[in-house]
Amino acid sequence: MATILTVNGTQRSMDLPDDMPLLWVLRDELNLTGTKFGCGVAACGACTVHIDGKAVRSCQTALSDVDGEVITIEGLGTPESLHALQTAWVEHQVAQCGYCQSGQIMQAASLLAENPNPSDTDIDDAMQGNLCRCGTYPRIRAAIYSAAKATQGE
Repeated sequence: MATILTVNGTQRSMDLPDDMPLLWVLRDELNLTGTKFGCGVAACGACTVHIDGKAVRSCQTALSDVDGEVITIEGLGTPESLHALQTAWVEHQVAQCGYCQSGQIMQAASLLAENPNPSDTDIDDAMQGNLCRCGTYPRIRAAIYSAAKATQGE
């Protein structure tokens, strides 16, 4: 039986196993490789995407459990109009190796959608579980604050 999935605004019909992780659907079936495989057990956050605006770990989300539109890093902004977080990430030179950054940005976008003016504690709580081996946490926090400030003027 075909599964209908809306990803980044495009509806797709796929005949895939219900228990296939969303991460593999995105990367292997739809060639959306911005979402990364990290740990495979939802502990690192590299595979974070949004389902109806909520951050989820796609490595542990079965295709059958997807109920709503999926947004990946490729759908967060466009080359012509970056999301405020993407702009702030560049401005603050957050990425070093860059592997975790799409998950970090997706988690931060979910935070700012729910709380447009987060405190340090709010950021710590929301970003907990998104790991960065390079240790760019101070730059991540600064970028989140910059994006929050930029979006408050919209």
